[in-house]
Amino acid sequence: QLQLVESGGGLVQPGGSLRLSCTVSGFPLDYHAIGWFRQAPGKEHEGVSCSSNHGGVTNYADSVKGRFTISRDNAKNTVYLQMNSLKPEDTAVYYCAVEMYGSSCAFLRYSGMDYWGKGTLVTVSS
Repeated sequence: QLQLVESGGGLVQPGGSLRLSCTVSGFPLDYHAIGWFRQAPGKEHEGVSCSSNHGGVTNYADSVKGRFTISRDNAKNTVYLQMNSLKPEDTAVYYCAVEMYGSSCAFLRYSGMDYWGKGTLVTVSS
């Protein structure tokens, strides 16, 4: 069965950087879209970034564009999220999710994603 495991979260100061990783097992990632979503305390899920078309197409929320970069290594079945210039408002649990078919990932719609990891906590604070 398909499983997703995130790693790389932690505590960083404002302006710092982190790189999150998500490794997918039990299913080939290459032909499917995978994205990052986050949930801040007391907030709804927010789409952060999506990688589709074998990694050839990327999408970002306006709030992170220019600061975050999504990439994937299909041979390793792994997707990454490089986060730079972190702000306190980036504090959240970050989840990776896979979409089997459709365009929910490209539009950063969490309700259409099919499989989810358990999340990794990112805290941005001085």
